[in-house]
Amino acid sequence: MGPDRPTPLSASVPQLHSRRDLLRSCGIGFGSLGLHSLLQETSQAATDSETIASTNARKPHFAARAKRIIFLFMKGGPSHIETFDPKPRLTRDDGKSLPFPKPRLIFHATAEENISQCADDLCVINSVHGSNPAHGGATLKLHTGSDTFVRPSLGSWISYGLGTENQNLPAFISISPTLFHGGVNNYSAAFLPAVFQGTSLGHAGMSARDLRVRFINNTVVPTAIQRAQLHLLKQMHLQHAASDSQLDARIQAFELAFRMQTEIPGLQDLTRETKETQNLYGLEDSDTFEFGTQCLLARKFAERGVRFIQVTHQKGSGHWDQHADLVKRHRENAKQVDRPIAGLLKDLKRQGLLKDTLVLWGGEFGRTP
Repeated sequence: MGPDRPTPLSASVPQLHSRRDLLRSCGIGFGSLGLHSLLQETSQAATDSETIASTNARKPHFAARAKRIIFLFMKGGPSHIETFDPKPRLTRDDGKSLPFPKPRLIFHATAEENISQCADDLCVINSVHGSNPAHGGATLKLHTGSDTFVRPSLGSWISYGLGTENQNLPAFISISPTLFHGGVNNYSAAFLPAVFQGTSLGHAGMSARDLRVRFINNTVVPTAIQRAQLHLLKQMHLQHAASDSQLDARIQAFELAFRMQTEIPGLQDLTRETKETQNLYGLEDSDTFEFGTQCLLARKFAERGVRFIQVTHQKGSGHWDQHADLVKRHRENAKQVDRPIAGLLKDLKRQGLLKDTLVLWGGEFGRTP
């Protein structure tokens, strides 16, 4: 065939197939897709892993140093000027005589300043700005990002995004949360699946000695019977045509409570800690016992893989909401938290946990004295 002769049509146009031929030739592929889906669903149902699948630890998009957060919330709005702000003039004039007549009454600060021993591990951020001067709105905005709408809390978002490292414990625990100024909304999952709701351990005003998961030891129903009851509940739930998120949450809560029976009893028993560790947090001192207990529990939860632990300090007359009597009340609050916080940082460091634990300290806003 010479170069000037036309090329036959069959050689220049691709061969076409009818829809019937296409379906016949691809039938095996479609079948494998359907089979894969069926096997996956069957596997999920058979292994009873729907609860665990929704909370499994997940890898972030980018490698991160921090694996968990301990949020030390100082309820009431501590003055940033009276806490961590530097005082260059005090340093400059230290030891000098007063440039005015000495007052008749002088207060002397005697704080031990244990946190100052951890200065190399601190990062003070002065650029944070709050837009709501009211305690309720500011507390909600700090925890959820909104002071006008119900939104998921910080701990719920983190547990939703990263999952949990321990299926026997909640991913998000709030120790002694406040009952007002937002209340449960400060650790709520809002529109996220209810399994990411924070689990509260006690509440503000409750003694640290009572910070226990109630009814964790079931002495009436044997473990095998409990397992059978939960399996029956799940089978009944699977018979519903449409999924009910509230019912899902109930069943997942039952499942978690069942698994917590093996983990919580030893975890909340602080008498198992060495005397050195108890003294590090100030448990032998009535001034530091309450918050020290909360901080030690936070370390134990962090050690067991809880993703987000919130610890609320709200003790004494008016907590950090000090409009008067600043010297007395601020000193009381500082004494209650200084040693426990330093103990927490030192303990995390010696346990090797500080390198991947972010400890966040703050209140709903800062202000002048």
